[in-house]
Amino acid sequence: QLQLVESGGGLVAPGGSLRLSCTASNYTLYHFAIGWFRQAPGKEREGVTCISPTDDNPSYYAHSVQGRFTISRDKDKNTVYLQMDSLKHEDTALYYCAASPTGGEQYDYWGQGTQVTVSS
Repeated sequence: QLQLVESGGGLVAPGGSLRLSCTASNYTLYHFAIGWFRQAPGKEREGVTCISPTDDNPSYYAHSVQGRFTISRDKDKNTVYLQMDSLKHEDTALYYCAASPTGGEQYDYWGQGTQVTVSS
């Protein structure tokens, strides 16, 4: 069973940056589409971005993060990153990574999440 682990969350001031990591110790992530999702208190979970398994190009970015967030993959480290810049209060959420064996159509494996809090 693929087990995903997120890290890199924390408390950051508005305008600051964080880099989240998503890795797995028991499976290579290269063959999966990897998505980042987030859920703020009282809100539904939303998709943030996704990277495809074939060409490592981002499949999409949510409108709210375009131009500020960047997803990337390091195959040697078996890790997918979410670089978050120019953070805003509304980016505060629990961030999850998830893996899809179907190119992003369905995510079958989820991490436990890492908390990102943007506050002054």
